[in-house]
Amino acid sequence: MKDYIIINPIDNVAVVLRPFSKGEQIENIVLLEDIPQAHKVALKSIQSGENIIKYGSPIGHATSNIKAGEHVHTHNVATNLDDVITYTYEPNYPEVSGALSNRTVEVYERSTGEYGIRNELWVVQTVGCVSGMAQEMIEKFKSTYGTEGIDGVYTFQHPFGCSQMGTDLELTRTLLQDMVKHPNAGGVLVLGLGCEENLVSTFKETLGDYDSSRTRFLVAQEVEDEVEEGTKLLKELYDLMKHDKRVTKPLSVLRIGLKCGGSDGLSGITANPLLGRFSDFLSINGATTVLGEVPEMFGAEKLLMARAKDAQTFDKIVDLINEFKLYFKNHNQVIYDNPSPGNKKGGITTLEDKSLGCTQKAGASVVQDVLKMGERIKTNGLNLLCTPGNDLVATTTLGCSGCQMVLFTTGRGTPFGGFIPTVKIATNTALATKKSNWIDFNAGDLVDKKDMNQLLEDFIDVLCDIASGKKQTKNEINNFREISIFKDGVVL
Repeated sequence: MKDYIIINPIDNVAVVLRPFSKGEQIENIVLLEDIPQAHKVALKSIQSGENIIKYGSPIGHATSNIKAGEHVHTHNVATNLDDVITYTYEPNYPEVSGALSNRTVEVYERSTGEYGIRNELWVVQTVGCVSGMAQEMIEKFKSTYGTEGIDGVYTFQHPFGCSQMGTDLELTRTLLQDMVKHPNAGGVLVLGLGCEENLVSTFKETLGDYDSSRTRFLVAQEVEDEVEEGTKLLKELYDLMKHDKRVTKPLSVLRIGLKCGGSDGLSGITANPLLGRFSDFLSINGATTVLGEVPEMFGAEKLLMARAKDAQTFDKIVDLINEFKLYFKNHNQVIYDNPSPGNKKGGITTLEDKSLGCTQKAGASVVQDVLKMGERIKTNGLNLLCTPGNDLVATTTLGCSGCQMVLFTTGRGTPFGGFIPTVKIATNTALATKKSNWIDFNAGDLVDKKDMNQLLEDFIDVLCDIASGKKQTKNEINNFREISIFKDGVVL
């Protein structure tokens, strides 16, 4: 197998799969300098102002003349992107890879008609002030009653719910309400203080449809001993939950979020294409995947727009993109201030480079719906969701949309986990080997020893085991469970 790749025949750069030294050859071209792993090398002379082509698309333009065999990166390339633009609906539906045999998963069937892949007991905090007492309740409950028969008891700290106003407060409330209704929770205690803007009374009144038999509410200021009362309510929920059993269901019950972070030059070659094939596999079998990270669609958004199922969905994608661009502009920030320092060190040069790799997680399927932040999934198949690129915020928002787990590709590694299982997929074998305590699956095998079909089959097996509770993710094993709520407002 070659130790470099030309992703598309029209590309004028190659990506090296290992570090190359000056004097080595690629396509009979002698390298004029050292090229780090996952970085790009020019396959021909490229004039200043000429486009750099990767993935068969421009990822920016040369800012100086580049000789064949030279390193192509931030020192001689700049983005082509600039401000808000106008889009035209031009449908183009690529062929989706053939379906593999469907699978089944063992899940928890909820009274709401949704399905959970875990049966956990949660304390959802309406305000950050109660974090300490929430943890104290959990510790007392576990030491008194244990957790036999369920998948654990957890709370998720956050600093919000007070000193907020308007739409900022409404979004905090909505996302926390989404958590209360999440199918991975077999029981939820909603815990408030009693004087916050996000009052428990208002929270309950605006919660919408929920399973009242599996939800309890507690205002700490209204009881003498909030820890004792909270422990009592957790016990009530536990006594119901511990009798829940997994049932066999088709793969179509799965709702899975797609995310990347700490990306490198191999993300768009190994792990993200793997997730794209997996996303298509789920769509073919009636399941649902959700792609967020709107700023990392910039530069590749037209590919997603062309796959909108109809003109109305196309308009929703346009709004998704342009509204997020206006969010940057309203805060007087540069729209295209990306990629990150870590991305650049890993071989990603411009936002187009990053986005064209990032959006490969969405495969080739038709975009069925577009969700605003806080909205829950309504349509099976591929959905787009309004989230920033930030790992914690995006993962939290994906979970709040109804995803039971998030698939997270990474080239540099990260240990965090969301409030739902967060599956880490390494883009390269070196990372998977070095950080085996973080990584759940190695997509680096794609360039080392396996073809895509074999790797996809292996990946589906792992994901079905995780969904069925036969295997825990590394974030679950490490007990790394966090949330971060999007904020766009003043603090009182």
